[in-house]
Amino acid sequence: MGRKKTDRIIFEDIKVLDAGAKGVSVAKAPDGKVIFIPNVVPGDVVDVQTFKKRKAYYEGKAIAIKKFSEDRIEPVCQHFGACGGCKWQNMTYEKQLYYKNNEVFNHLKRIGKIDLPEFDPILGSAKQFFYRNKMEFSFSNARWMTEKEIESGEALDNKNALGFHIPKMWDKILDVTECFLQQDPSNAIRNSIRDYANEHHLAFFNPRNHEGLLRTLMIRTASTGEIMVLIQFFEDNKPQREALLDFLLEKFPNITSLQYVINSKANDTIYDQNVILYKGRDYILEEMEGLKFSINAKSFYQTNSEQAYELYKITRDFAGLTGTELVYDLYTGTGTIAQFVSKKAKKVIGVEAVPEAIADAKENAKRNNITNCEFFVGDMKEVFNDAFIAQHGKPDVIITDPPRDGMHKDVVAQILNIGAEKIVYVSCSSATQARDLALMDERYKVVKVRPVDMFPQTHHVENVVLLEKR
Repeated sequence: MGRKKTDRIIFEDIKVLDAGAKGVSVAKAPDGKVIFIPNVVPGDVVDVQTFKKRKAYYEGKAIAIKKFSEDRIEPVCQHFGACGGCKWQNMTYEKQLYYKNNEVFNHLKRIGKIDLPEFDPILGSAKQFFYRNKMEFSFSNARWMTEKEIESGEALDNKNALGFHIPKMWDKILDVTECFLQQDPSNAIRNSIRDYANEHHLAFFNPRNHEGLLRTLMIRTASTGEIMVLIQFFEDNKPQREALLDFLLEKFPNITSLQYVINSKANDTIYDQNVILYKGRDYILEEMEGLKFSINAKSFYQTNSEQAYELYKITRDFAGLTGTELVYDLYTGTGTIAQFVSKKAKKVIGVEAVPEAIADAKENAKRNNITNCEFFVGDMKEVFNDAFIAQHGKPDVIITDPPRDGMHKDVVAQILNIGAEKIVYVSCSSATQARDLALMDERYKVVKVRPVDMFPQTHHVENVVLLEKR
């Protein structure tokens, strides 16, 4: 069905008013409807061409900038605009923090509808670039063409790409030559793999026909200097695979862990796949306050190590531990927070649904000679019941760090039932956090709030809330 002509309207001299959800900015059309516009900064005055019209809003793109916002800066990355990663790279860092702080405040106020204390100011990240410890790239034999390339009219001999998915296009990959998110040698490793693959005519994945040798690349780095590289192959071609892996070892002898997966299923998630160690050890070590944490190919670990340390310090500070408390750490993952707070607690009980994560948590506790942490596997809404409390004791403090969806309502009900004196709620989505806080408002009062910026140049923001029993 053809696109309706009415979808494309041009509005002139539109002032961008605010930063909206998912890093897209917000303006108002002359008819009063909201317009969502990517890659612009609040304060810009732009001409907008709409490409989607709905009852209450338009979606459009800026086709001309008439006046630049005072908060606009030049993006450092050549891929800005095409890549959906760092949507706020064209905004000053100070202003990014302002909008993140605002978002948390608005969610807690509007969705939570609860009394809030004075916020502690958002904690910015010391590093605004090269802060991620994990990056995932995809191979494709049908790369995304930039507008500049299309306009040049030149035919492309090589359509191979190794980079990121274009937003909302599952089969289009942007070829990335320099990314500012992960420290060296991340860029060098990725570019060397692509160059080698092109020179040796290795087949890049075709997502539509499901064929090709090379599928995805994951690079993990640690503050200790250790590096993990994992290549996911679609086809099982031993000579080509081993030649590539040997080339990598020769060029980057400092790789701590070189692993691969052969995955011929429809999706490229590795969590149900057999990860094979080619060279080195099957994990890298991260260090925090003298504690060592092993991270394997499937481990969840906060992707900004340095800022995770700050986040955990705030969490521990909010918990106000004196050494006598029994602490429950819900959604404990690999037990990082549990172990981090353990030296100031009497005992910590960690609960997590992923068995591999709990195996890691136990291994890490052993490595760190921590004897006052116990870890249990299970779905939070099922494990976390009266029998469990009877067996392990009623906690003085509950720390909870759930996934983006927040806590299941049964878990919230159980927390209310237990009635710990304090709850520290760490969240990567202040909207679902606000919903949960509203459910707890009758029994618990929010006494401290501190947003933390883990992801500079993006709209994402973490938030830590301290609740005390009324």
